[in-house]
Amino acid sequence: MEYHNPVLLNETVDGLNINPNGVYVDVTFGGGGHSKEILSRLGENGKLFAFDQDEDALANAIDDSRFTLINENFRYVKRFLRLHGIRQVDGVLADFGVSSHQFDVPERGFSTRFEANLDMRMNQQSDLSAYHVVNEYEEEQLRQVFAQYGELRPAPAMARLIVAHRENEPIVTSEQLKAVLRKFLPPRHENKVLAQIYQAIRIEVNQEIEVLKEFLLQMPEILVQGGRLSFISYHSLEDRLVKRFIRNGMFEGEPERDVFGNFEVPLKKVNGLIVPTQEEIKSNNRARSAKLRIAEKL
Repeated sequence: MEYHNPVLLNETVDGLNINPNGVYVDVTFGGGGHSKEILSRLGENGKLFAFDQDEDALANAIDDSRFTLINENFRYVKRFLRLHGIRQVDGVLADFGVSSHQFDVPERGFSTRFEANLDMRMNQQSDLSAYHVVNEYEEEQLRQVFAQYGELRPAPAMARLIVAHRENEPIVTSEQLKAVLRKFLPPRHENKVLAQIYQAIRIEVNQEIEVLKEFLLQMPEILVQGGRLSFISYHSLEDRLVKRFIRNGMFEGEPERDVFGNFEVPLKKVNGLIVPTQEEIKSNNRARSAKLRIAEKL
């Protein structure tokens, strides 16, 4: 089984406009598909740093003197690059999806296809798991998780039902969670709703929105002038944040304008939104919701 089939491989790396002697970062290493493509375009003086907090990904490390794999969350990208003597880079690639490997290993708890203990931690050393969210969060916290991160209309009722059930016994496995929420899973839409429920819990467990914001805020400082950011997102919450940051340089509100109505932002978009072709989706179903945006440091 392949660890991970990279999505939009050529489009994402093309977007970096590789300088053969440049320094690049792949902040979501996974199976190394994007990293290998970047290395194939670098000369002997080029460098590639990769990040992945999942220890399973370390087995995919690439034997290349130009390559360094850092076993950390990419929210700390600036800190760990500086520890390696790097203050600015020519390009950053991020594929913010869950890897095929994480979905396909039942005990990780990411997939709706398998019965497993509630986990969903990308970093297996993390204290916060899906079990903790489902069994220890207050009702209002659960409601917010389902509403904000799963965009689920019945979020209040779901939260109430979970809290009522766990008064008698904890919810330990994915099948138990499905059973508790069965009334919200109509047969025709069961997989879709389950995917939203799992997405919401996974985002909370891994602090994905906070991590994304922290990461994006570091990009203007890390990128050299003319440096590129290639970013693949898989749901509207991420894509909206990326799109807004590229356009306004912030996540909320509007930038301050001068007397002529102009404002300065650190990045500019390059081309428009890029999505996978039907051929790629047919060969890799997990590509179906991918959205690629490319930006350049001004």
